[in-house]
Amino acid sequence: MDEAVAYRADEKDGGIERSSPSEGSNRSPSLPSSTPNRESKILAIATQGSGGSDEARMARLLERTKARFYPFDRSAKKRCFREILGSIKNDRPDLVVMEGTGTAGGVAIMLGKLLYGVPYVVSSGDAVGPFLASFHPLFKSVFNLYERLLCRYAAGFIGWTPYLVGRALTFGTPRAMTAPGFSLSRRDPKEQTEARRTIRKRLGIAPEAIVVGVAGSLRWNRRYGYCYGSELVKALVRVDRPDLVVLIIGSGDGRTKLEEIAGSALGSRCILTGQVPWNEVGDYLAAIDVGSLPQSVDQVGSFRFTTKIAEYVAAGMPIIVNQIPLAYDLDTGWMWRMPGESPWDERFLAALAEFLRKLTRDEIDRRRALVPADLPEFDAERQIDRVTAFIQDLIENQNA
Repeated sequence: MDEAVAYRADEKDGGIERSSPSEGSNRSPSLPSSTPNRESKILAIATQGSGGSDEARMARLLERTKARFYPFDRSAKKRCFREILGSIKNDRPDLVVMEGTGTAGGVAIMLGKLLYGVPYVVSSGDAVGPFLASFHPLFKSVFNLYERLLCRYAAGFIGWTPYLVGRALTFGTPRAMTAPGFSLSRRDPKEQTEARRTIRKRLGIAPEAIVVGVAGSLRWNRRYGYCYGSELVKALVRVDRPDLVVLIIGSGDGRTKLEEIAGSALGSRCILTGQVPWNEVGDYLAAIDVGSLPQSVDQVGSFRFTTKIAEYVAAGMPIIVNQIPLAYDLDTGWMWRMPGESPWDERFLAALAEFLRKLTRDEIDRRRALVPADLPEFDAERQIDRVTAFIQDLIENQNA
């Protein structure tokens, strides 16, 4: 099970610092400015919060449209709900585009559609009903209903995976497309080599050590006793191997749990970086030999790519993954598939420990050579082209 993480980072992500919007502006300073090519008015919202990576992703995808970003504040959701609905009522945009599935934004745009006839598009990387139910199972029926209604009343859906697109279409969304994300921290080979050396020296990791790692929000799920990285730490403590290091990039309430699990390995064979500055994420990834992409084989994990995979590809990193659809659809020999139903499944943990026990530098190098230099699925310009066309078609259809 995953948390919409990291550099989208994820949901959301406690592991990466984000900048706040500049005073008097509706955009983060780091966001690219939109280049309008028509007079249509588009209101954009990222329910992860203004200045976050979800907003940055959507700003890139909408950069050729005339989009105005609402500065969503996750600490003031009721106010945001009122202001979004008020903006829809008073400004009557041609289209609202929402990145994420947060209820404050979601309920506001559904009411905007029902009360004022303003169409909306949802972009999501999660099957939100099952995802929320994994944390609060008593409200499963409510969360599932919310997801169905959000899709049913949408004019369109932008899924982070083709699997989510199919899910939205099944729930009644009339039009949909896939935009699976792109790397925000790509380094060229020379930069990667230097970053690898620098970060390993900073963290006290030997140049010859085998480093297996993950980046993401360390949000602890009490129901499953799990957060990102816990599968690696639990497997690590079963392996007596001094040249093996687990590197976990991120922060959250699960960090103290990981420290407890690591025990005497903490600080030597298990390194927790805590929160990492945004512009250094790619450097930390360069220090890792093998990435972990833990997902549950169910209605949460099986629908995902997660943005980590785009970052791992950009870093030229082979990955360990569960037996979910992407592990077959995107594999060209650079993935190791682990058995088990989830990252907290004992079958998975035992297989992961055995894998770490036998992992060699030669095998890593062999798999690394098979990592695609570029996967077309994660090409930013192609996605921008497709999203621009999709948005324009939706607006034209609404005005026909």
